Amino acid sequence: MTEEILISGFGGQGVLSMGKILAYSALMEGKEVSWMPAYGPEQRGGTANVTVIVSDERISSPIISSYDTAIILNQPSLDRFQSTIKPGGTLIYDGYGISVPPTRTDISIFEINAMDTAAEMGNAKGFNMIVLGALLRVRPIVTIDNVLKALRKTLPERHYDLIPANEEALRKGMEIIHI
Repeated sequence: MTEEILISGFGGQGVLSMGKILAYSALMEGKEVSWMPAYGPEQRGGTANVTVIVSDERISSPIISSYDTAIILNQPSLDRFQSTIKPGGTLIYDGYGISVPPTRTDISIFEINAMDTAAEMGNAKGFNMIVLGALLRVRPIVTIDNVLKALRKTLPERHYDLIPANEEALRKGMEIIHI
């Protein structure tokens, strides 16, 4: 099993964090992982994306030009990356940041209202965990237990009190995505 994933949106949406947590989760499951971020110097507000490859076998190169799965969180990312999803692949997008929805007919497309859900939960910073939960419902690449372990690995200890809210956001994302 090899899953090549792109996560893309504006800096500040938790794109890189989501990729890092996914990568750590896969490592905890004994999988081979590549995590390759890309962002402009402006970071917050500018476009950011990360490529995560999760595999049962060695990964020959972290540089790829087409993806099995893409998570898209804004219109510029959709415009740039929609065509890079492999036929038969998966696209998950947050409707809040998209004005012109995806048009591909040869991939599975899932819309999630993560931004609205995060606001309803009173947890704006949980936006990326809602999206990650949706990904794990559609493509169960790693377990939630390992995501929670990865949060402990990636968060500073002073923020461990946020783990229950992140778990709630993950589970909410799994709940609200329509498969």
